[in-house]
Amino acid sequence: MNKENVKEFDYVIVGAGAAGSIVAARLAENPKTSVCIIEAGPSDNRPFVRIPAGFTKTLTQRSITWQFKTEPSENTSNRQIATTQGRLLGGSGSINGMIYVRGQPADYDHWAQLGNHGWGYEDVLNYFSRSESRIGQDASGVHGRNGGVPITDMDWFNPISEAFINTAEEYGHIRNPDYNSGVQEGVGYFQRAINRGFRVSSARGILRPVQKNRNIKLILNARVTNIIFEGKTAKGVSFIKRRNGAITSINARREVIISAGAANTARLMQISGLGPGQLLQNLGIKVIKDLEGVGNNLMDHYGARMVMRANPKYATLNEHSKGPKLGFQIAKWLLGMPNILALVPSQVFLFCKSQPGIDFADLQCVFTPGSYKEGKHYVLDNYPGVTGGWWQHRPQSRGYVRAQSKDVYIDPIINPNYLDDTHDQDTMVRGMKIVRDLLNSPSMSKYLTNEVVPGVKVQTDEELLEFCKNFGSTCYHLVGTAKMGQKLDSKAVVDQNLRVHGIKNLRVIDASVMPMIPSGNTYAATMMIAEKGSDIIKQNVK
Repeated sequence: MNKENVKEFDYVIVGAGAAGSIVAARLAENPKTSVCIIEAGPSDNRPFVRIPAGFTKTLTQRSITWQFKTEPSENTSNRQIATTQGRLLGGSGSINGMIYVRGQPADYDHWAQLGNHGWGYEDVLNYFSRSESRIGQDASGVHGRNGGVPITDMDWFNPISEAFINTAEEYGHIRNPDYNSGVQEGVGYFQRAINRGFRVSSARGILRPVQKNRNIKLILNARVTNIIFEGKTAKGVSFIKRRNGAITSINARREVIISAGAANTARLMQISGLGPGQLLQNLGIKVIKDLEGVGNNLMDHYGARMVMRANPKYATLNEHSKGPKLGFQIAKWLLGMPNILALVPSQVFLFCKSQPGIDFADLQCVFTPGSYKEGKHYVLDNYPGVTGGWWQHRPQSRGYVRAQSKDVYIDPIINPNYLDDTHDQDTMVRGMKIVRDLLNSPSMSKYLTNEVVPGVKVQTDEELLEFCKNFGSTCYHLVGTAKMGQKLDSKAVVDQNLRVHGIKNLRVIDASVMPMIPSGNTYAATMMIAEKGSDIIKQNVK
């Protein structure tokens, strides 16, 4: 393979996703600092990316996604589960469900208690608000108004959704108008990264405005093949534009920053010589630093869903998305009126405790006034239907990511070990009971007629667990494969300043560094990490 001329920047960032876009933009705010950001996929200028409902199409488009699959496991009935990640400008922030959940204060206080000083809730609160442009009420005063990612409230409502919220209140759950205020528990409508009918990712809202600056360069459709080292100092990266194509090297005068996501960050570090020594040797890779934690500590939220048939008197998304009704919704979108094209996948949240006596909500339950065909990828049912889902906030099960080859066109092995811990199994069963009780309550009988999935024959705890194993799936929240922690922790990969242990001029700034998965969708927490990480760099913390 031919080698092109080497170029040089102060900072080289791998990945223009939720985190990398923010890091690049913040560093480039200093006109004297040069930044190069390398993205494996194309631009985000695509209709199905911009229009929120298009996520149902983008998840299967190989041209803009990593079509990753998990390893078969006993607790998923030996199924491989698609855990698609974004491969385009904006990363998974350009194909995700756009739901904005910060998590609970206890999540980040726990990070700090693990030895990661400066990562407690009060420490990171400002970094959540920095990227946020909250459009709507902020009674708690903890939201940002001037960030690049607009966070808005729902504006399209279905009477069955409101009935679900009322029913949850009857069961003792409080209506919570702002679960991102620092008090998460309760029921209500989700906040989302949508404005005026369009998705707004961190790439579009934060990176795009600074792209015109002469000190920042964005390279698209380039797969980074390795980090370049001199001894134990990161000096740059190499990338290719096509398989077996010419290699281009980019030098970093100051630092290399990896923001490629939990799967690709771990894989890139491993094929560059950072990771479990035996794994690297088996792949014929020179060991730069034996770091046991690289690729380990993988976490994800594992969710399951049940479906109820709805009374035909109340139109669900299933009916609104077909025929003349869909045409009407498109017209409303064009006119800037509330419509189903500008919705997130789940409209209603319920953050709750799976059992009495525990300190914090450990379940996220969701409700959607629509349902999908079994075995089909986001294809709506032909009958009126609704969906109730649930997952455990902080699963105990841990998995791993392992490179299979030095070839970056060969996917890594991804094994989250879903439901490996019996506590996770018990929590999933309790979550299913909570959702089922709500959907089958007397108050919902006006709107819902019968349970379609899993059906009334599934009753015992053993049967409920078996259903979760057979039909549960990823929530696309992969984190933890470059865990933040003290050097004494053998599984820690980066320190509290996101520097890779034992390596100079190399940081990881993305969801990989999370030592514990937060209580909710991980998008907001990933952006927070990017904001704090870029501040750490600008403060010249070595």
